[in-house]
Amino acid sequence: MDWYQPFGTTASPPWTVRTGLSYAGLSVLALAPGGSATIDTGEQEMLVLPLAGAAHVECGGQRYELAGRADVFAGRSDFAYLPRRSSATVGSAAGGRFAVAAGPCERDLPFRYGPAGQVPVELRGAGRCSRQVNNLASADGFECDRLIVVEVLTPDGNWSSYPPHKHDEHSADESELEELYYFEIGGDGAGYHRVYGTGQRPIDVLAEVRTGDVVLVPYGWHGPSMAAPGYPMYYLNVMAGPRPERAWRIRDDPAHAWIRSTWDGAPIDGRLPMGDTEGAS
Repeated sequence: MDWYQPFGTTASPPWTVRTGLSYAGLSVLALAPGGSATIDTGEQEMLVLPLAGAAHVECGGQRYELAGRADVFAGRSDFAYLPRRSSATVGSAAGGRFAVAAGPCERDLPFRYGPAGQVPVELRGAGRCSRQVNNLASADGFECDRLIVVEVLTPDGNWSSYPPHKHDEHSADESELEELYYFEIGGDGAGYHRVYGTGQRPIDVLAEVRTGDVVLVPYGWHGPSMAAPGYPMYYLNVMAGPRPERAWRIRDDPAHAWIRSTWDGAPIDGRLPMGDTEGAS
């Protein structure tokens, strides 16, 4: 398996990304004006999220209009939840790009709409480790069966997903979750992402990432995600695992866990929040 997957290497039009691990999956749909595509969910639940542009989503005789956004740095977006064992159509009058996050499920939840204004915004870290998390479908937020979906915005020059952490064991300290990182970089730039493992479960990734690239994290320590000066970074995280508990518990790499203590009393980067966050909860 190639843990780093450059833009366009996993799919063909109208899809630019079609990838996944045993539990966490992601596709990205690029529609021309007036275009549409059909999605069959099978045994998975899915989240349809506009990255750029607006769309309508039809499923089971219902239809939701997604206002979307100009791009991932412009602000939060609304989204739609697709149940398992259903067929949905995604269409766009003006065209755009739309992420489809997926994970296996055991409950039949309804087709639903998630308003942009109700997406909680969380600021994490401090100083050059400051970043913003838009909790679209966090473990304690918008209801899914197992799927967890969040997006992270990192000002240029900052590090996020830091200190390195993991969540690949089932314990009081960790949730067993696979994770996918889908990247977009402002200004046609590049960033960097690191994944590393243990002697028992080795993995070694240090990738230069550009818009449309994906890094798969089946296990192991991951981070930092580094935004180069001049180029802000966005990534979409999709997480899912084998256990019915929907939780996100992480363990920092003990060699670097001390970093968190340096944030006490330090200011968050003044460039945050990024985009339109008016009315965020």
